[in-house]
Amino acid sequence: MISFKGMTWDHPRGYDPLAALSREWEAEHGVSICWDRRSLQDFESYPVLDLAKAYDLVIIDHPHVGQITGEACLIPLPDAPEIAAGSLGRSYESYTWQGSQWAYPVDAAAQVQAVRPDLTTPVTTWDEVMRLAEDGRVMIPLRPPHVLMSFYTLCANLGHPCRVDGSAPFVDRAGGLHALELLQALAEKVDPACFGMDPIAVLGAMAQGGRVACAPLIYGYISYSLPDALPHRVTFHDIPEAAPGAGPKGSALGGTGLAVSAFCRHPEEAIAFARHAAAPGA
Repeated sequence: MISFKGMTWDHPRGYDPLAALSREWEAEHGVSICWDRRSLQDFESYPVLDLAKAYDLVIIDHPHVGQITGEACLIPLPDAPEIAAGSLGRSYESYTWQGSQWAYPVDAAAQVQAVRPDLTTPVTTWDEVMRLAEDGRVMIPLRPPHVLMSFYTLCANLGHPCRVDGSAPFVDRAGGLHALELLQALAEKVDPACFGMDPIAVLGAMAQGGRVACAPLIYGYISYSLPDALPHRVTFHDIPEAAPGAGPKGSALGGTGLAVSAFCRHPEEAIAFARHAAAPGA
């Protein structure tokens, strides 16, 4: 029997579906897959090269794609039109780089606004965010890479989306400075603990109580909005507009993809599982 080791992130959203699919796959194909888990913080920062040397299947963040391409630690995957057609937004192409597909999307996310509905209604402008922050009622995850994702979101909503193709500077100077100024002003008003917090930490703090009513830019987790699941329910809404009168224009893509290690001894079988796991209806 072929046996694979996989690495994912330690959250029901990151582990439970893969574990269930793996049990079905073993029963149907005789290939066993054992999944290990890392915390979200470790998952976002641990070198993919080291994971690829230890595991056959690896869940990755799409911001890692450029780095792993240079390290040649993952196998380029076959194009999968059925996955592309069934993926949300631009999730599929977020794992495409330099003509190759480096992972298949299995989780899609975008920054939203999180609100404690017992404390406030969703804010619609950045000025409203700052007024709440002045009163100590705002948190935002500022731990990397989330502060960078918020920078991307603000740049785009100010009319200066960042570039990745090298055709021009990464971001227009004026737009980038404006986004940094907005982030800096907010960072000066929130609890300094935010610099060490990811979305799960912020949402957990909001759900447990206190005065924090709003996280204006954050990746959402539905478990925090379920009735009676936690002491205080958190709901998710459109992000506030960054430019007056412009409205929200979308936010930085998040989510994860399933990749195959370049050191895997049975790459064809690993790719077959990855393609199945990311397929519509899996």
